[in-house]
Amino acid sequence: MLSEMSDEYEETTIGIGPTACRKGHRSSLVMETSEGGAICLVCLSALLSDPRSPSHHVSYALSQVSAASRSSAFLIGLRTAHPHFLVAPLVRALSSFDDDPLARQIIDLVSDLSGDGGSGSVSADFIARISDVLSSGSLAWSRRQVHTLHCLGLLLDSHHGSNPATHIRDKAALFSNLVVGLQLPRGEILFVLYKLSVLEGTPWDNHDSNHGGFSLIETSQVLRLSLEVLLKTQHDEVRLNCIALLTVFAQKGLFEDSGRTDLICTQSQEADNLTKTDEEMPHIPLVNLFADAIKSPLLSSDTQVQISTLDLVFHALSSNLSCIEQIQILIEENITDYVFEILRLSGNKDPLVISCLHVLDLLATAEDSFRERLPIGFPTLLSVLHYVVEIPLHPVQWQTIKLVWICISNCPGIVSISQVEDIAVILKGFFSRHGSGELDIPPGTFILACLTFVEIIKSPSAHQIQKLRPVIQEASKSAVASSVSLPHGSSKPYILYSLYILKELHMCNHEQSSTKDSENEELEKSIIQICETYLLSWLERYMDEGEEEEVILGVLEIFHLILLGRSDIQACKFAETLASSCWFTLSFGCLGMFPSDRMKSRIYLMLSSVVDRIFGPDFGEPIRLAYIYLPTDPIELIFLLELSGSHDSTLMCCQRATLLILYVSSLYDERLANENQLLASLEQYIFVNSSNLSCGTTDPMLLTQLVLLYGFLRSASVRHRTPNSKEAEKVLFDLAVGMEWNLLSTRTHPKALKWLFQQEELIEPMSYQLLNFCRIFSTDKDKVSTYSRNIQTMDLQTVAELVVAGDNCVTSLLVSLLEDAMEEGRDDDTISVLSVIESVLGIYPYSSNQISLNGISDALCHVYCSTHCSPKIFLTCLLLVFNILYSANSTALTKEGQWPAITMKLLEFLHPKLASHTSGPEEHLVISILCLILHHASNEVLKESSKAIVLCTSLISAVDVMVKTACAKGPALADYDEDTAIGESLVFVLLLFFYSLKSLRSLLHQNWQYFLQTSDEIQPLKVIHIRCHDLCRLIHFGSSLVKLVASQCLLELLTGISDQRTSKNNELRCSARSLESMMAVTEGLVFYHDSTVAVNCGASLSIILGWEKLEMQDKRVIKNSKWCRLVMEELALTLAAPGLASRSFTNQHKAPAHVAVALLRLDQVPEWMPSIFNSSCISGIISNLSASNVTRKLVYMDDSKQQQFEDIHIQNVASIPEDIGKVCSLLIHLMLSPGTGSCETQPKHKRLLEEIELFSIESSRQ
Repeated sequence: MLSEMSDEYEETTIGIGPTACRKGHRSSLVMETSEGGAICLVCLSALLSDPRSPSHHVSYALSQVSAASRSSAFLIGLRTAHPHFLVAPLVRALSSFDDDPLARQIIDLVSDLSGDGGSGSVSADFIARISDVLSSGSLAWSRRQVHTLHCLGLLLDSHHGSNPATHIRDKAALFSNLVVGLQLPRGEILFVLYKLSVLEGTPWDNHDSNHGGFSLIETSQVLRLSLEVLLKTQHDEVRLNCIALLTVFAQKGLFEDSGRTDLICTQSQEADNLTKTDEEMPHIPLVNLFADAIKSPLLSSDTQVQISTLDLVFHALSSNLSCIEQIQILIEENITDYVFEILRLSGNKDPLVISCLHVLDLLATAEDSFRERLPIGFPTLLSVLHYVVEIPLHPVQWQTIKLVWICISNCPGIVSISQVEDIAVILKGFFSRHGSGELDIPPGTFILACLTFVEIIKSPSAHQIQKLRPVIQEASKSAVASSVSLPHGSSKPYILYSLYILKELHMCNHEQSSTKDSENEELEKSIIQICETYLLSWLERYMDEGEEEEVILGVLEIFHLILLGRSDIQACKFAETLASSCWFTLSFGCLGMFPSDRMKSRIYLMLSSVVDRIFGPDFGEPIRLAYIYLPTDPIELIFLLELSGSHDSTLMCCQRATLLILYVSSLYDERLANENQLLASLEQYIFVNSSNLSCGTTDPMLLTQLVLLYGFLRSASVRHRTPNSKEAEKVLFDLAVGMEWNLLSTRTHPKALKWLFQQEELIEPMSYQLLNFCRIFSTDKDKVSTYSRNIQTMDLQTVAELVVAGDNCVTSLLVSLLEDAMEEGRDDDTISVLSVIESVLGIYPYSSNQISLNGISDALCHVYCSTHCSPKIFLTCLLLVFNILYSANSTALTKEGQWPAITMKLLEFLHPKLASHTSGPEEHLVISILCLILHHASNEVLKESSKAIVLCTSLISAVDVMVKTACAKGPALADYDEDTAIGESLVFVLLLFFYSLKSLRSLLHQNWQYFLQTSDEIQPLKVIHIRCHDLCRLIHFGSSLVKLVASQCLLELLTGISDQRTSKNNELRCSARSLESMMAVTEGLVFYHDSTVAVNCGASLSIILGWEKLEMQDKRVIKNSKWCRLVMEELALTLAAPGLASRSFTNQHKAPAHVAVALLRLDQVPEWMPSIFNSSCISGIISNLSASNVTRKLVYMDDSKQQQFEDIHIQNVASIPEDIGKVCSLLIHLMLSPGTGSCETQPKHKRLLEEIELFSIESSRQ
């Protein structure tokens, strides 16, 4: 077919075989197609090579070849047998025809022949031949040249194997022609130039010479022409090619010298050899041309064009970082505004955001010019900041934060209050995510974030936003927390800049604190909390691991700033925290690792500030005066003490500082060296400096510190049995006795104080110190207060602990001071000492044991026997005596001492008041003391004192008169409760009677049945007494409190009668009417609302029922007693069916239980008992007494009351009772406490089980 087309001029056709064309070309050059046809390559070559061939013939032939090429067999055969046969014809055809469709066909066939699967040599041959055509310039920028350029571009882009540019034989000519062609804004020219530049096929890619002989002016002109194309074109495809070309130029550094050659380019005539342009064009500076050229692409609607343009700007500026002038020109040309606008409209698309931020970062190097443009783009930067911060390790996170920092630091006025708040919140989240361990932030990014946050802190707007303070606090906390959590070795920049945040935050807060103390207090607390929680613990962990000195100094600096701040309360607390955290050990550990002058100055100055904050202003002055001369090694520091400083003022100053450091460190149980070494050095200091210390100019504070430090070290040596120097100790004791010093002027360690109070040689000075303490305590208790959890001055708590310990002379000294003050008539000192003893009892009630054992009765006797005892001292002593007797164990009172004399003095004081029947709080307090003496007599102590009370005739008479007066009032007695004078006096008289009954068993052999007789039947008793019938009247008519005490007295009295009758087998001496009246009273109160009164009456009734006198003569009383029957019915109902019992009987079954037990124990049980406790009732009771109901709580139902009594006991003693009502309550609780009353003589659970068992047995018999 192709043969016919190629031989159109022949009129006849030559027949050929199927394997040869009609022209007779050999069959090897004929390629069979898959469709059964054949193509003669010679004929095809002739057709393509002849420029006179009709274009439609050529097009048809090319279409047939292209169709045949779709068969892989045809294409493989062609590439294998004749790979280069069609190269030259196709190139000639491409350069001969202007027809665009035909050119596209040729280019497609060229691509098929040189594409994948073909030999690289075919592609190389095409490149070489096409480049030769273009290099020759024969096409003269016709359409054929455009087609040829397009084909070359495709070949350069698709060539595989070696660099295709190496097949171009005349690169210079080709490049020159292409540069000339830049006058036409064709994308093909730009693309070929771009590919040649990428493939290093340009003149300046010759590395053997500078630009391969291509001058700098020519290079600049190429850039100009390329920029002109970019400036003029309106097609995004052309822009992309041009931008790609310029980007490669920028990457190759062609923009780098453009500034230097720009002027030369305008003066050189060599440009005429390349191209002809307008006369004005060379005069435009290249940077201005560049700015104009990129504006349109930056505003393109094609995102790829914008990104490529931004990348071009980035690479162009990256190659000219040193040329700030050119960047300034770009900013003046509004390129910054263009970039901000792209960023604003980017929708936070990463490619645009990344490219924009890279360009802005470079533009920001021209600080002054860039600063003027920031107000326009700052809101956009904030939105981008929020976006990139949310994404961990975002590529432009660093650049964004940097730009925001530049804006805030250089233009603080453009940042509004709301923007300040936004930035603070964003950075808070940034630090929080880093602190939570999501991802590690690069050091540069973290540093910029810290710098930005510091600018926020410095911003005046930050102090106007109250709700911003918590954000700042949390962000600072997160920054520090994330820094200290990093592994050792990589944390330095993080810690240093997080410390920078804290430092600036503290400084800004410090500047504001002068006018806004209340507002800034919380912020200061937050800073200190961060230091305590994170930095202090970090310092303890990493100090020994070789952390850099700069970081350690940074931490110490922020600590020191806090200590020097204006917030005294917070700074003092922080100093306490440091001192309690082994700060002296940490400090000298830092000096051991970094013995530099900077570290030494920081450590010693900070120690002086810690001491100032803990002890008061200027207390650390000795350290500040001597820190320059102090050594860094603590061993060398201690060695200074062993030298004589008599003639060396510098050494004396250093020794003073050393003693202060050792003294303060000892308060917190820190050891800067071995205790033996410390003690030896201190003893040597005492020896060699004794003459200086004994002179009158010695500072009392120095001597106080020396004594306390020595006492602390000696207390440790005693525990560890370390030898010490007796001579040095004697010298120090002599100094302590002869020189002035004051324990209250500074803080003391409890161990040191205890050791000092254990030394007999120091009795005199320690007695003076204790007296001084008492004086200060009684006048101003706030001066003597606890400073910290572990260390305090010689305060009340310390004195109380020493008294309780008992292994020192504090108690004996207090007693001695009281006695001496009273003998010498020093009332103020007497009251001071009494106040301290009372307060000690308030803290530790059982310290009364030690006070009693150390002869307090002798001192009190001096008080009461003194002729000049003031009423205040007398009352104070009364309160002291009451509390001692109330709290002391009987074993501490085995030696009666002066207690009988004290008792007589109290009775003498009471006698005139009793005679006149007038009594007030003081008299009631004296009666209370007498009650306590009688209470102890029941434990076989203070018996002589108790006898004096029991047998006191005036007291007996007064009690008798008071009881008769009360009984005479009858029902009206109920109106005289404890709030009235008569009611209050009656309660105390009844209490006195109760305790006298308790003591009678151990004091006198009294016939208890005398209490059953009426006053008409026998002579008055010689002891304090109240008859049973009078007690019954008081129980019946009296107020609730009178009922309580009187019922307890009646129970105690009846119990004593029963015990005496049992032991001596005496016959009961009492009329039946008296017994009936007592039974009537007690029966009526079995259901009384006060359970104690009800139980007392029930127990008393059970005792009366158990006497055989009633059994022989008055059985009818029980038989006909409807009240007893009612009581039993309610008890049975409660035990068998609790839900059906009367509300008045709820939780009141214990008192009737006593009556039931007594009735069941009678020889003849009342006849109505079996009807009440029948079989159904017994079954119900047994059911309710099963294991599920009889619990430990039921068995020990009174244990809770016992614990309650003990708690009340301690609570009331702790608050020294000046209210006589409290005194009365204490006595009542003591009366009701277990072991005091006689009704509960057996363990409760045994008695309950015994009664249940007896009840069951007796009921079953019936």
